[in-house]
Amino acid sequence: MWDEAFPSFLIGLREGLEAGLIVSILVATLVRADQKARLPQVWSGVAAAVALSLSFGAVLTFTAANLSGHAQEAFGGVLSLVAVGFVTAMVFWMRRSARTLSAEIKEKVQASLAMGAGALVLTSFLAVAREGLETSLFLWTNVRTAGESTGPLIGAAVGLVLSAGLCWGLYRRALRMNLTRFFTITGVGLIVVAAGVLGYGLRDLQESGLVGGGTSYAFDLSGHLDASSWYATLVQGTLNLTVTMTVLQVVGYVAYLGVVMTLFVEGVRGGGRAQAAAPAAPAAVKPAAGGAEGEAAAGPVRAGRPRWVLPTAAIAVPVVVAGVVIAVSDGKQGGSATVAVSEQECGKGFADPRPGQQVFQMRNTGDKVAEVYLVDPGSGAVYGEIEGLAPGTTRALTATIGSGDYAWRCVPTGGKPVTSAAVHVSGAAVVKAVKPVAEEDLKAPLDSYKEYVDQGLATLVTESRKLQADVRSGDLATAKADWLTAHLRYASLGAAYGTFADLDGKIDGRPDGLAGKEQDPGFTGFLRLEYGLWHDQSAAELTPVADDLAQNVEKLAHDFPGQDFAPGDLPLRAHEILENTLQFELTGDTDMGSGTNLATAQANLTGTQELLTLLQPLLDERDPQVLVRVNAGMKRVGDLVAAAHRPEGWTPVDRLPADARRQLNGATGELLEDLAPVPALLEIRKAA
Repeated sequence: MWDEAFPSFLIGLREGLEAGLIVSILVATLVRADQKARLPQVWSGVAAAVALSLSFGAVLTFTAANLSGHAQEAFGGVLSLVAVGFVTAMVFWMRRSARTLSAEIKEKVQASLAMGAGALVLTSFLAVAREGLETSLFLWTNVRTAGESTGPLIGAAVGLVLSAGLCWGLYRRALRMNLTRFFTITGVGLIVVAAGVLGYGLRDLQESGLVGGGTSYAFDLSGHLDASSWYATLVQGTLNLTVTMTVLQVVGYVAYLGVVMTLFVEGVRGGGRAQAAAPAAPAAVKPAAGGAEGEAAAGPVRAGRPRWVLPTAAIAVPVVVAGVVIAVSDGKQGGSATVAVSEQECGKGFADPRPGQQVFQMRNTGDKVAEVYLVDPGSGAVYGEIEGLAPGTTRALTATIGSGDYAWRCVPTGGKPVTSAAVHVSGAAVVKAVKPVAEEDLKAPLDSYKEYVDQGLATLVTESRKLQADVRSGDLATAKADWLTAHLRYASLGAAYGTFADLDGKIDGRPDGLAGKEQDPGFTGFLRLEYGLWHDQSAAELTPVADDLAQNVEKLAHDFPGQDFAPGDLPLRAHEILENTLQFELTGDTDMGSGTNLATAQANLTGTQELLTLLQPLLDERDPQVLVRVNAGMKRVGDLVAAAHRPEGWTPVDRLPADARRQLNGATGELLEDLAPVPALLEIRKAA
């Protein structure tokens, strides 16, 4: 949990200390000025600022929860960018102000004492509100990044408590610290964290469709790093760096970090030189007059207005405004209801749903992690779903309600599936639901595909042996032609790569991440042989490579029939094969010298088409238009790839005309968008 809590801990500590220091100085100045009677005015301003910050957080949470999926991504992306702006401005403000913070606050307090109660309340309110709003916004973005609230909230709470303790120690003069050094160190840390939030926000905007480039990846280390490992999780949680990032994310991250960190560090150095050059002048704070003069400075109390009216109004107004905003947002989305998810209370709270888009707050009241589906109880068709809902947690499910029957299906892990009583809705248009897919439905396509792979591997064994013989005999010209034939055969079996386990890396692994790159002993298989054949290595050097390749292919053909091929993986591969094509083949990343990446892309299209043909009956039952769009996209990409095949051979990716390359990348990206619904349509859902 620490990886998810650390960024919030840092912002809680930083913002809490900043606001706490201001409040401490306010209180200390009043006490030293013999104005203790006016401390409630300070606490009224602080309470109002806290109420505003909490109300702002509530508006963010409930407004985002009632938006559609794409709108939530856009909302989160925009606010992530706003959060980065706030934090950046705060970091530079504190860098400039840390050395003179105490004196400036004391001057403001003296001015407030002369202006009356309202000014003192406003001074403390403004001092705390800015930090509170920034904390709410930044904490909200951290919760979205982590995907859960426990870690970030604990981190923020620990940071705030620690900052309160430090400020109390400072107030009691039991603790002295170099504020300039503290804010410099935490400023550097927050700039790094903010760079990660910027990258996360840009990814949100890409996924919402507001910004393009969502399938243009700068790198993908998922084949070499385990995204669920402790170190990957720690880096992702603290820095928002993931194993797969788009070009826009990386450019935004690096540009922000480079520019902002440079300006910050240069400012620190410049400030240090200026401080060293300037003589220190002790700040003298003139105590405010006490007694009768102090009472006069406080301003007269207006007749008929109790002293509690101003602080009560300051606290109540933001709460009321937030409630109105949430209510209006909720009303626009057709209401929000809390629905229980458990074996005993499945669907409790679901009654009289109104037509239109609604947000249901799904609360797991049981003791098991559960999946929950909004279904047509007659056909089992699914209108909406949530997976992995932990006990005691609540998540929003957005669904559009039309005429028909509706029920909730709760599927606890290791427990008995339960379906709630049905509710009938009339007087609205019919909303189309997704017909559920059971594991049995995918059995026939899976058996057919496994037979296709078995036959392909049998042919690949023959082709790899011929390639081995070419290399052994020293006929490297023939080996080049036979290498391409065998490699394309392997590429056409892409939907099964998840079952090939370690053999896939040995047969078709890339040198990425290897210390010696192409010369590393761990670099083997087709791409290693390609490198040697097209870089004039001798037959003697390449014979061990060809021998290992043939041996690994034979082992794969032998092992595959006994490998576990999960039926649910089949629909996923239709999208993933071409996603890898766009990421590796169409960028030239896997070209080791032959210039045949587009031939591999064509083989990937062939493998995808084989898979879609087997899945077509299931897809046509659920959305016949999906394959109409996909087939049109497949033809468009196939024609663009085929145009690069000349009589003399394949055109390397980096030699394609710029317009042709843009068209190919654009058509492939559009095809991926068309393929995106396939996994959702054919996801295996548990029946009651």
